[in-house]
Amino acid sequence: MRKATVPLSFPTRVMTPPAERRLLQLVVVLACLVPLLAGGSGVLRGAAFIKGVGPAPPVDLDSHFRYLSGLLLGLGLAFLSCVPAIERRTLLFRTLGLIAVIGGLARLLGLLERGMPSAGHVFGLFMELGTVPLLILWQARVARRAR
Repeated sequence: MRKATVPLSFPTRVMTPPAERRLLQLVVVLACLVPLLAGGSGVLRGAAFIKGVGPAPPVDLDSHFRYLSGLLLGLGLAFLSCVPAIERRTLLFRTLGLIAVIGGLARLLGLLERGMPSAGHVFGLFMELGTVPLLILWQARVARRAR
């Protein structure tokens, strides 16, 4: 008895390097909305931005939170600066990505020590440990194809 086989043919159209570059640029801009909005909100609202923190948090907590929010805002702006020439910004893109991943690992440590944070923080964790590493790999592919 003869076994039926299904041909493993996939569409042969591959995204052109310029099209893939534009798509990556769009995705990075959209991903930058997270640190820009969260960082900006944290800078403006302070620790009261966090669920469960009262309207008058301790001064040192509020100061530290605004500082870290400023770093997050800066990280978003720095990633955004990579967009126009994303295929030539590999070192900066990887460095920024490493910073985000380190932040995600710190957030993961907090999750393991203290328990599950609110949904917004879980979303941030997935961005830092999931989306960012994938974007780093994608940027490397775009850079390689642009050579």
